[in-house]
Amino acid sequence: MTFTLVRSRVRMAALALSAAAALAFGATATTGAATASAPAKQGPTSVAYVEVNNNSMLNVGKYTLANGGGNVFDVAVIFAANINYDTGTKTAHLYFNENVQRVLDNAATEIRPLQQKGIKVVLSVLGNHQGAGFANFSSEQAASSFAKQLSDTVAQYGLDGIDFDDEYAEYGNNGTGQPNDSSFVHLVTALRANMPGKIISLYNIGPAASRLSYGGVDVSSKFDYAWNPYYGTWQPPGIALPKSKLSPAAVEIGRTSQGTVADLARRTVSDGYGVYLTYNLDGADRSAEVSAFTRELYGSDAVYTP
Repeated sequence: MTFTLVRSRVRMAALALSAAAALAFGATATTGAATASAPAKQGPTSVAYVEVNNNSMLNVGKYTLANGGGNVFDVAVIFAANINYDTGTKTAHLYFNENVQRVLDNAATEIRPLQQKGIKVVLSVLGNHQGAGFANFSSEQAASSFAKQLSDTVAQYGLDGIDFDDEYAEYGNNGTGQPNDSSFVHLVTALRANMPGKIISLYNIGPAASRLSYGGVDVSSKFDYAWNPYYGTWQPPGIALPKSKLSPAAVEIGRTSQGTVADLARRTVSDGYGVYLTYNLDGADRSAEVSAFTRELYGSDAVYTP
């Protein structure tokens, strides 16, 4: 198997679009729709990242299992919001480019249909080249302030959680500090306290991912999931979570070969892991690629319904 250690994500989400609007916290809160009971499915949790600059979140709900009709995907990840830096106030703030903002503003048609099928929808947050990141908050207060922005967003738009992706922060830009040991611990601790029933996931990369313990506090157990960030590879995250919450496999739909997709899914089951990560689900009929892993994970082909 060829290992591709450099991800091929389209990084438009990391480049803030000038026409975008930042989060307006004064907007009316939106609560999540009632979740339907999806047909039962036995096997690992399947995750789909969607580049919303180019693709619709609704694509995640178009795949079901031929045997039983259950959802192929259990978690849909909106990729991606950004952590930006205000040079005037010297503070980090949550930022949405115009495409992420569009998804959130249209939650009734972009997010609720997935939730009504039983699919959880979480928001990924990514660095944006401005020096602000999860690993360089200078105080517990600063970390807690950003955690509140995150949890307010989840509450406002009726989301199911937050995904941390510590890339492209470019620590040190704009006079910001370098990563420290306390920052991410404070951030995750505050976020979990703010939203005890929601998902917090870790894209296992960057300075934050290696700084999960400080002052006798280890936040590993506060994550619901952690996953390998390198598509086409097998790499169990080195975090103290049970196998049921880890994805050592990661695949990019349409770019990772179907043979590798199937091999990684087979190993996920045989080695007793509970999560399978996919990236870049688009609007094409990808049932062949998706079936390559659903046959191994669930013993069923995948059906695509436009």
